[in-house]
Order: sequence, then C-alpha cells, then structure tokens
Amino acid sequence: MAARVFVWLGGALFVLSLAFCAWSYVVVMGRLAPATGWTALAIDAALLTLFAFHHSLFAREPVKDVIARMIPADLVRSFYVWIASTLLILVCALWRSIGSELYTVRGLLAIVVVSVQLGGLWITARSAARINPLELAGIRPPSPSRGLQVGGPYQWVRHPLYLGWMLMVFATPHMTGDRLTFAAITTGYLMVAIPWEERSLRRTFGDSYARYMRAVKWRMIPFIY
Repeated sequence: MAARVFVWLGGALFVLSLAFCAWSYVVVMGRLAPATGWTALAIDAALLTLFAFHHSLFAREPVKDVIARMIPADLVRSFYVWIASTLLILVCALWRSIGSELYTVRGLLAIVVVSVQLGGLWITARSAARINPLELAGIRPPSPSRGLQVGGPYQWVRHPLYLGWMLMVFATPHMTGDRLTFAAITTGYLMVAIPWEERSLRRTFGDSYARYMRAVKWRMIPFIY
C-alpha cells in the first residue's frame, strides 16, 4: 500500500512539475523586462546543469545498480521521477530573470510559428503515448518485454520526445532572453545526453536497437542530427 501511494504521489508531482514548467515558460519567461546582465544567466545555467546532472547520473548503470540494492526494483523509476520533478520545480521557482526581448512576430508568420510549436506538442504527446505515460511518470516500472517502440514518430527520429521539446521551446512568436536561454540550454543538454542514453538502450534491447539505429539514421533532428 505504501509503495502504491509513493508511486502515485510521484506521478502527481511529475504532472505538477510539467504544468509548472509550462506556466513558467509561457508566463514568467515571456514577460518584458530590462536585461539584467550575466549574473542571472550564470545562475539559470547552474540550475539547469544541476537538473541535467541528475538525469545523466541516473543514466549510468553503476548508479542504477546501487539504487536498486537500496530500494525495491519496482520503485527505482518512481524514485528517479520524484527527484527529477522536484529539481524541475526548483529550476522554475528559482529562475532569475534575464530580460530583453529578441523578437516578436505577428500576422501570418506568427500563425506559422505557433503551428510549428503545436506540432512539437503533438509529436511529444504521440511519442509519450507510444512509450506509456504511466512509465514516464514512474507509476508503472519500465517493461523491456513490451519491446522496442519503432512506430509513429519513432519512424522519423530515434528520440522524437526531444524533437518535440525543441520545437515547443524554440518555436515561439515572442522570443525573450529567458526563453532563448531555457530553450538553448535544455536542448543542448538533450543532444549531449543522447549518446549516453543510446548506450543504455543498446544494453537493454541488444540487436533490436542496433537494427533500429540502422533503419532510423537521425537521432533527434531529421537530416541534421
């Protein structure tokens, strides 16, 4: 009973952290403000680096093995989600305003840009649905026996969740210094982290993932990366 409460509360925190992050991007990071200098940029970069470090640390098999010896195996994913969600909330809550407005587009061009952003949201939702949202939220432990997902957006790139994220955070008709910083650092981290994740996926799925890599050449951005 206690384990189920733990994983469901973790799932609720996961949803809350995503909602808070979306609100911060749309509202807080979209506010017009004067440029504040390099101090705010350094603080925000440090916050995002802390979040990224946690993700990379948990991707290492020795760390996973240590945690698995400390807590039940079916709670490892939820334990990760608890920490990641808490760190994401802290990143947004402690975010320092960078200020400045880089550009604003209107009219037909704004419609095009927003359409790209909504396309990113659609790709993210479709990709998450293929994996199983309950696994992402830590409510249900990952099941390698379910097989490697290669359909839907996974036919275009090997990490469509990251492609969707990039489109959502970059394709905005109103780009501020805060939004650009958030988009650039998070997307850069995802691109750097992909090789680490793919090593883990190769260990999990073996030849199936090797064949998938040959069939789907692009990691995150079609024809580029």
